[in-house]
Amino acid sequence: MKKTAIILAGGEGHRAGGDVPKQFRELLGKPMYLYSMEAFLAADPETELILVCHPGMMDLLEVQTAEYPGELSYTLVCGGRSRRESVEHALMEIGSGNAERLVAVHDSARPLIDAATILRGWETARHSGSAVPVVPVTDSLRHKMPDGGSRAVDRSQFMAVQTPQIFRADILAEAYRQPDSPAFTDDASMVEAAGHSVTLYEGNPRNIKVTNPCDFAVAEALLKLR
Repeated sequence: MKKTAIILAGGEGHRAGGDVPKQFRELLGKPMYLYSMEAFLAADPETELILVCHPGMMDLLEVQTAEYPGELSYTLVCGGRSRRESVEHALMEIGSGNAERLVAVHDSARPLIDAATILRGWETARHSGSAVPVVPVTDSLRHKMPDGGSRAVDRSQFMAVQTPQIFRADILAEAYRQPDSPAFTDDASMVEAAGHSVTLYEGNPRNIKVTNPCDFAVAEALLKLR
């Protein structure tokens, strides 16, 4: 099956003159989003890469990728005002969804994604039509109650969700035709709401999301351990 990876390079809501989105900042001398591109090509060099970013960041992105020491083949797509719009723009680039294409949606703020995890996702989606990476929750969890109190919950019943989330193109396209909802926190929730089951696969605890300033130091330390 043909494989397409939509890599969200970020910048939704970015304003000219503002700080550079975190995905364009360097980790060990390389822009963060490049690690995701490398991982998908390491898993399968035939993967079609679609890089989605804010229009105000496209010039910087093209300068950065031009300085890459190897060859990078990708399609650059203008991002939207939200993550949903950005994915919709990429799906328009792909064209009508079909059952012979798998589409991975990956947040490049997870630069530690590795080829082995991606391969597990492709294989899972090839068999079931969907593949969502998860890892066990290690923190204790409490459920906040309407009265302001809380209660402990069994963390073994919960999993933390990562990306890339991979789906058959026709399933993902159908999910994105639904009206938006606050309940849609990721692609998996949209696919589930469209009436399709979601298959989980083993993620990687090191596949962290770089969110807070201290996460940059953690990500660099983990990259050095590779």
